[in-house]
Amino acid sequence: MATDPTISLKIRTALGEYLKRDPAAILVTQHLREDLGLDSMAVIELLYRIEEAFDLQIPDQDLMGLTTVGHVVGYVEKRLGKPASAAPTKKPAKPMKPKKPAKQPKPKNKKKS
Repeated sequence: MATDPTISLKIRTALGEYLKRDPAAILVTQHLREDLGLDSMAVIELLYRIEEAFDLQIPDQDLMGLTTVGHVVGYVEKRLGKPASAAPTKKPAKPMKPKKPAKQPKPKNKKKS
């Protein structure tokens, strides 16, 4: 999944400051609780920092789906209207097949009088 590097860096920097770790060592694949050791209160505090950094509000019902650093990055991208991936949004056009020439009507035989 391609992500906006600016958003990802801001989130990893906020995590790094909170955890007192190098943001470069924080991966988008890491789980907030299992890998980074955040408890419920720490996750809420982190999300509060992210709300401030990006000037948005994260509703309580959305908290359950934010389990990895990548989920947080994707969520913020979506809320900010940034594309979550580099994939095109439209389906690629199908290549056009060459048209067969229209059948020409056969000339009618004229009877000689």
